[in-house]
Amino acid sequence: MRARRYWIGGISIIVSGLVFVVPFIFIVLTAVKDKQAASLLQFSWPSQWQVLDNLKEVIAEQNYMLLTAYINSTIITVVAVVLLVVCAAMAGFVLQRRKTAATGFIDFVVLFGLIMPPSVVPTIWVLQELHLFKTLTGMILIETAYGLPFSVLLFRAFVSTIPRELDEAAIIDGAGPLGVFFRVVLPLLRPVIVTVVVVQSVTIFNDFTNPLYYMPGDQNATVQVTLYNFQSLYDTSYNLLFMNILLITIPPLIMFLFFNRQIVAGMTSGAVKG
Repeated sequence: MRARRYWIGGISIIVSGLVFVVPFIFIVLTAVKDKQAASLLQFSWPSQWQVLDNLKEVIAEQNYMLLTAYINSTIITVVAVVLLVVCAAMAGFVLQRRKTAATGFIDFVVLFGLIMPPSVVPTIWVLQELHLFKTLTGMILIETAYGLPFSVLLFRAFVSTIPRELDEAAIIDGAGPLGVFFRVVLPLLRPVIVTVVVVQSVTIFNDFTNPLYYMPGDQNATVQVTLYNFQSLYDTSYNLLFMNILLITIPPLIMFLFFNRQIVAGMTSGAVKG
């Protein structure tokens, strides 16, 4: 039985390597080649290393659009994730602790928001009426709204594992509702906070369709939109195209590698203990 588990584990590692690691190595090798070698699209060692040259050319393309895109994506990701953590944590805490006649309906609304496809045209109309179309503020609100249902469900599941006695003890000591949440409950939500931060950061940073719909324009470009724009420019320069892909892929990959255990812990703790 144990040998069978080892075989299954070994096969899983090999398959994962073929699916994820090999394509990433191919991206890296192609990104550091010269134009002629990269055009062959072969899995081979570079004959000439052009790391700095390719990097400089990609960054300087279209008046340093990639740097502008990195700044825009970073601002949108950081602000939206902060709003998601605060709003979803408070909503999950209230939904778990206060059972009212409206709780069932609110649960339905949250689940409906999770499965309902986004309505692009009405959303654009609302943003235009609020003068938030083509702005970072509007994009931040869009990303926050789209990520709330999933985050609320995670926080609610984790809050169910926190004993109510802690809330009661804090109330006896004179803490109000906000004091109970911020001083007692919120510090205990660290595993699920890390999960929401990493998952939503990667999702928002890698988002392509929403910035394309709600924030058009070169000055409003995000990292994924630059890849779409650069495809035509680098149609024959695969070394520059893959260098762009590499620059976009590295930040989410680093975040996932450092926090993968916390992601699993936050995703499963509510289900295991609830």
